[in-house]
Amino acid sequence: MSATVSPGASIPARTATTQDYSALAAYVRESGLLRRRYVYYWTRLVAVVLAFAAVWVAVVLVGNSWWQLAVAAGFAVVLTQIAFLGHDSAHRQIFRSGPWNDWTSRILAGGFVGLSHTWWRNKHNRHHASPNQVGSDPDIAPGVVVWTADALETRTGWRAWFGRHQGWFFFPLLTLEGLSLHVSSVRLLLAKGEVPHRWVEAPIVITRLAVYAGLLFWLLPPGKAVAFIGVQMALFGVLLGGSFAPNHKGMPIIPAGLKVDFLRRQVLTSRNIRGGVAVDFVMGGLNYQVEHHLFPSMPRPNLKHVQPVVRAYCEQRGITYTEVGFFRSYRIVVDYLNRVGLADRAAFDCPVAAQYGR
Repeated sequence: MSATVSPGASIPARTATTQDYSALAAYVRESGLLRRRYVYYWTRLVAVVLAFAAVWVAVVLVGNSWWQLAVAAGFAVVLTQIAFLGHDSAHRQIFRSGPWNDWTSRILAGGFVGLSHTWWRNKHNRHHASPNQVGSDPDIAPGVVVWTADALETRTGWRAWFGRHQGWFFFPLLTLEGLSLHVSSVRLLLAKGEVPHRWVEAPIVITRLAVYAGLLFWLLPPGKAVAFIGVQMALFGVLLGGSFAPNHKGMPIIPAGLKVDFLRRQVLTSRNIRGGVAVDFVMGGLNYQVEHHLFPSMPRPNLKHVQPVVRAYCEQRGITYTEVGFFRSYRIVVDYLNRVGLADRAAFDCPVAAQYGR
């Protein structure tokens, strides 16, 4: 059983904004919501391993049939759920032991999904440290998509044209996200320089990807094997990328060098997504993005319990707390990307810039 707390409970007031988070964190620690949820996570871990095995049984039983594409879609859902558990473990949500969490994440990400735990954790930790801050958050660094008008102004030719219309390409691009994650993982593991646990992760990730493709081409005709991989990769990219994108995209961009206290930095740049059990499942608990950023090691099932407390605390201090519906969140992302293309600089005004100064 998880602890529950009352949103109306009194949290000691602090006068200095930099101490606001300390008061909230102390209250949450005392509530018990940071305690591990072993039954929840062990149940999930066993369930996804069984589901992973069931997919391969289905591949064998279905055989030479285009129904394999339905199996591929199911496999994408299973891999996404495994990736969510890897994310939770990387955040130290599952076990008390740091090494247990790291190795669980490494096995889930590398052995089951084919992604590098080291690559993901390094990138994701930088995002958590400076969400939506120019020059610090890798998730808004210029790439195929640009997130600020300044980045778009540096582009010419077809890249400039694409940037002006990028909002309409958002969902098609998500179908390539799965492939991009695999490529980034392999590139890191094969790159020069020191990579922690490279000689453990590289064999795990590369073997997993090779065995996956090899089994499909052994069990299926080449055309169906390629189609299986294509459907699985595309849907995996949409599910995983779609669970992260609406949480920060379209929220305030913090200028490089601007100092913002931890509470406001995390709350003002994050967006929660409303919904019930279905949204919790599809987004892996990341729909409670505000609470996840404030308490990244909090077990996923406890985030919904701390949400009323965080929302009430923010209201008491005049901090904007953002929560929208599932479909509206994606409309916001698409509109935001198109505003970048139109160089709508007003979209990038940080609501705390005037308070903190540049």
